[in-house]
Amino acid sequence: QNLQNLRLARFWLRWKRLFMLRVEIAARSFYQLLPTSTNFVRRVPLRAQMSGGNATPSKRKMGKKIGTHDGTFHCDEALGCFLLQRTKEFEGAEIVRSRDPAVLAEADVVIDVGAVYDPATNRFDHHQKGFSEVFGHGHVTKLSSAGLVYKHYGKEIVARVLELEETDPNVNKIYLKVYKSFIEAVDAVDNGISQWESDQPPKYTNSTDLSGRVGKLNPHWNEEWNAAVLYERFLSAKTLAGVEFLDSVNYFGKVWLPGRKHVVEAIEGRHAVHASGEILQLGQYCPWKEHLYELEQELKVEPPIKYCLYEDGTGKWRIQTVSVGPGSFENRRGLPKAWRGVRDADLDALTGVPGSIFVHAAGFIGGHKTLDGARAMAFKALEIE
Repeated sequence: QNLQNLRLARFWLRWKRLFMLRVEIAARSFYQLLPTSTNFVRRVPLRAQMSGGNATPSKRKMGKKIGTHDGTFHCDEALGCFLLQRTKEFEGAEIVRSRDPAVLAEADVVIDVGAVYDPATNRFDHHQKGFSEVFGHGHVTKLSSAGLVYKHYGKEIVARVLELEETDPNVNKIYLKVYKSFIEAVDAVDNGISQWESDQPPKYTNSTDLSGRVGKLNPHWNEEWNAAVLYERFLSAKTLAGVEFLDSVNYFGKVWLPGRKHVVEAIEGRHAVHASGEILQLGQYCPWKEHLYELEQELKVEPPIKYCLYEDGTGKWRIQTVSVGPGSFENRRGLPKAWRGVRDADLDALTGVPGSIFVHAAGFIGGHKTLDGARAMAFKALEIE
């Protein structure tokens, strides 16, 4: 049931993203009929975050320009332009696509072209020889134009999206999390950095393939190819990248982060569940795995937690194993082999705990009708070799 709920949640998220993109593109098509329509995101108040704040035309900052290269576009400058338009300084700025130095010289900020990285003059390119800027905070991936913009403006943008003060400690947490889970993959793909190296853990997380999907918005070889077509396609790419960025910030700020306190409470109370401290019991189900890995390091949890107990959406209880690390299918301690793939009464006979529901054939999750029963299964699982 929990897996089914997860699939439904993922389906809803994908549907929402597609719906919002289609609405934005349809709105842009309408506003193309207006002679003053140069930046459809600022003229369509579909949601405040997409407009970067106040969408009232009379209050827009007029005259500023964001410069980037023309021709084939990529995810990094599409996302970078979106991010800049979410800042107070460049909110509502016009996007100019050109490689002409004279044209770019008139722009207030230039990204992904010009062979200059100089935050003091608002130049954010990463193609020049000797460029080696990284995000820091443990990340060693070379930055693209999106990463450069995010590094310098990300905290302000996150704070504005979540309607928090930039000095709020949670802003920094989300700023770092969004880079790791979303922005870094854009940087890596644009710089041609492989995600995998032999059998080592992945160098970065790439769960969206956003760069590939943005690339597909470029005209095909046998389609019309001119500045006007490319500009319109670029705006679509900017919206696609922007919608997913906002989804990422909102997820980590409003769904992921609030769950952290529940995992902290469960870790602090783990010895009351079992003397070993190896069983976690959540008082409230939430996205717990990533928090657990991070908190184990921060709190120096020893021995590592093996099982997590939580109530599913039907009032029954689950016992889930903890994998050796994020993204791994190898468990620290799987459920007993004899239990795997067995259900109901047959499982009761093996566990000695009436009310058992199932244990997955892969041994990573099981279920029981009650909390006491789930606890008993976990206790036995720790004892059985």
